[in-house]
Amino acid sequence: MKTVKYAAAALLLTTVSSAFAAQAVNPADAQNLHKTGVVSATGATTLDGLEARLAAKAEAAGAKAYSITSANNNNKLSGTAVIYN
Repeated sequence: MKTVKYAAAALLLTTVSSAFAAQAVNPADAQNLHKTGVVSATGATTLDGLEARLAAKAEAAGAKAYSITSANNNNKLSGTAVIYN
């Protein structure tokens, strides 16, 4: 019975936390949002990894959305994203 309770709690936390995650937006949609800053990330080995790092930093900064503005590859990927509320 404890396993069912823990599984239900984990599912609820996952659902709630993903509901508040910062969402990627394209530049056209970003024009309707309020820019609140810029985040950067380094050390990713894939584009998906870079996007995940930028999304995590945007969420940690309290952003509702982000738009990736650059990605560079010098053995490891790095990039920046504008964040919005």
